[in-house]
Amino acid sequence: MARPNEEFLLAWSSLSGNDTIPGWQAISLSPAGPVEVQAGRRSPANVEAILFFFPTAKLARAEKLPEGQGFLIERADPENYGGLRLALTRKEAGSTELFAAMVCDVVGALDDSAATGVDETKLLRVLIGRVVAWKQFMSRGANPLSPEAELGLAGELNFMIALLESGIPAEEVLRGWIGPDDAPQDFLLGDGAVEVKATMSSSGFPVKIASLEQLDDSVASPLFLAAVRFSRGDSGLTLPEMVAETEVRLSGEPGMVNFLRERLMVSGYFDGHWSHYTRKFESKERRIFSVSEGFPRLTPGTVPAGVIRALYEINLDHAGDFLSDLDAALKLLGVTG
Repeated sequence: MARPNEEFLLAWSSLSGNDTIPGWQAISLSPAGPVEVQAGRRSPANVEAILFFFPTAKLARAEKLPEGQGFLIERADPENYGGLRLALTRKEAGSTELFAAMVCDVVGALDDSAATGVDETKLLRVLIGRVVAWKQFMSRGANPLSPEAELGLAGELNFMIALLESGIPAEEVLRGWIGPDDAPQDFLLGDGAVEVKATMSSSGFPVKIASLEQLDDSVASPLFLAAVRFSRGDSGLTLPEMVAETEVRLSGEPGMVNFLRERLMVSGYFDGHWSHYTRKFESKERRIFSVSEGFPRLTPGTVPAGVIRALYEINLDHAGDFLSDLDAALKLLGVTG
């Protein structure tokens, strides 16, 4: 859970980093387990920062630390005497509001991981992993998801919950969820892949296919298409409510909730935008299709020479011959017995 931003804002407001001599001013905050946390300002730029001190964890000198559009993370003590000190610092051109939200989330992720009893080395990887997720989130513009992207993520979460209910280990599900990385398919599972599509249409079952590779089983085989139909309804869930439900299902898996939140950020979802997501998605139907020869699709091997990119739409009502079910698909993928 993210820390309240007042903790950081009050500390920053009490500091001044406009000295002409380069250096830090810092105030200690509540630690995250064994990791000391300080709010600071760096002179002479007078920019906000959070400093983390790891008493024993090591970071390879050659490891390149992530840097985003509005922030950077760096070694605050280049000589590295007496432990590892890292500073997450706002760039002068970066948004103060967005940086504060980032800090609350990053420190909160450390708090949550520390509460599970993991060691310093793991906490260091949590810190860097969360900062990388923020870098990718900011690279997408740091704006709320479009309605189409919101629908797509709702479909992926719906299918993720179905996988968890089927008994697939949480780590296997989450590490197989590659859709946030703009991969051709949304899930790599076992020996193949699953592409997830969602629709709000009440007539037909139209789904948009974003590329020639998305339904190409010569790249991933066996390949399945999981199609989810939602309707608007008071009994449905908003996107933040779907995220919360997924987190509840992962609550018994140490580290998996944190990993889910990182993957959500990479996909463009941030809890701070919750008020933008007011649509309620009521799950009405889920169909599983085996994507194989004869399935209605365009692939690199079936389009005329010279066609290198395509965005098209399929009405899955015309793919009834390829209907399967989730249990059969998971067996063919090799993830269940």
